[in-house]
Amino acid sequence: MEETIIILDFGSQYTQLIARRVRELNVYCEIYPFNKIPEITPNIQGVILSGSPFSVRDENTPKPELENIRGKIPLLGVCYGAQYMAQHNGGEVLPSKIREYGRANLSYIDRHCSLMRDISNNSQVWMSHGDTILKLPENFQTIASTESVEFAGYQIVGERTYGIQFHPEVYHTEEGKKLLQNFIVDICGCTQNWTPDSFIETTVTSLKEKLHEEKVVLGLSGGVDSSVAAMLLHRAIGKNLYCIFVDNGLLRKNEFEDVLHSYKDMGLNVKGVDASGRFLDALEGIEDPEEKRKIIGNIFIDVFDHEAHLIENVKWLAQGTIYPDVIESISVKGPSATIKSHHNVGGLPDFMKLNVVEPLNSLFKDEVRRIGRAMDMPSHIIDRHPFPGPGLGIRIIGDVTRERIRILQEVDYIYINTMKEMGLYNEVWQAFAVLLPVQTVGVMGDERTYENVVALRAVGSTDGMTADWSKLPHEFLGKVSSDIINKVKGVNRVVYDISSKPPATIEWE
Repeated sequence: MEETIIILDFGSQYTQLIARRVRELNVYCEIYPFNKIPEITPNIQGVILSGSPFSVRDENTPKPELENIRGKIPLLGVCYGAQYMAQHNGGEVLPSKIREYGRANLSYIDRHCSLMRDISNNSQVWMSHGDTILKLPENFQTIASTESVEFAGYQIVGERTYGIQFHPEVYHTEEGKKLLQNFIVDICGCTQNWTPDSFIETTVTSLKEKLHEEKVVLGLSGGVDSSVAAMLLHRAIGKNLYCIFVDNGLLRKNEFEDVLHSYKDMGLNVKGVDASGRFLDALEGIEDPEEKRKIIGNIFIDVFDHEAHLIENVKWLAQGTIYPDVIESISVKGPSATIKSHHNVGGLPDFMKLNVVEPLNSLFKDEVRRIGRAMDMPSHIIDRHPFPGPGLGIRIIGDVTRERIRILQEVDYIYINTMKEMGLYNEVWQAFAVLLPVQTVGVMGDERTYENVVALRAVGSTDGMTADWSKLPHEFLGKVSSDIINKVKGVNRVVYDISSKPPATIEWE
């Protein structure tokens, strides 16, 4: 079994970031809610307790059962996790006189403690807590301090149990990766052998054992997740994988033909289905974004179900579900408030009566890309920006018509191709154009125009959970704007979206 670090989630915004840092050390880890601790099997090398928006002094604060962990395998509490262990064992945790948020520097480091090995004097750390430990239990000893926080870190005497009141997982903690490596490699004894090649080998072997010679159907989107899932399944079962790529009429310019060609070059067994007329007829006159999403999703299910039934004896449905989707479904706080329907969550309906296989459900998006590169998949698929399931249907604000789709396809084509030509495409997480339900006055030649406005959007992110707007060069924005207005009939104004997530979402609808 895979060497594993368990991360217990108390609702911190940084929990997924802890997991990502562990994975960067080539060590496998899994996140569990604090109240759903898995059985501690021999492959579990250590446990990390996350931070939390809760206070350990609250009446309904999360209280994990650590009896089967503490003293038996290495344990690291981060922020709330550290405060909980101190309070629970007789220490004192009270509100900070001044909220401790932001950068601080370690003024004391215990050089004899394995956790703090090779951490520099005055090393910068990141604090984010409203409470602080004012008194340690008798058998706890201080291993790190800052000028304002005496007990910035501690170890329980005689145990491989540690607590720190700063966040090693954020970049602001300059030697956070080193500290996590001390814990995971030196203290937990992990061998750092979880690599893309090892994941591919174990996953393909597992898929062969699970699926045998049975047929599997997979809906391809052209995106990285479904494409990498397809290649893993192809390596495991070959022609027993049946891929279906549906053209909903809302793809980018030439995308249906281009993607089909790419998949055939990769040796995949793919059927392209042009159902664009059905989708566009159903969307006529529909302006509400949620209604558009539901119409597109329901028709996709009907088309996919019909095509799947044309394949005899299909037993499995494959999906490109990735780890953030899984984490969200078992969140400490329950699933987040629905901001908009998500095309990856929930899957296909029960009436399809297929077993589900999800080869990527333990991976983050950047890890999926690394797996794809390790399988020598083409870069135009691996590096492709995220594209929503409803496609241009939610990038056309308001009514979706064939003419408005044409306009947006042409705008998007100029925007994305110019970004690639100027070496900017791989510098941003996601870029796209939006057609607004607004017309403005313009002048072309000597004539007055009254035509459409398009908005350009580009953001930087690592996983789409948060995002900052990208500071694209003015030269690039000027060229793109000029080309769009001069070459796309129906557009006379281009604007650039400078909103970050939060408070805005990445997509407009």
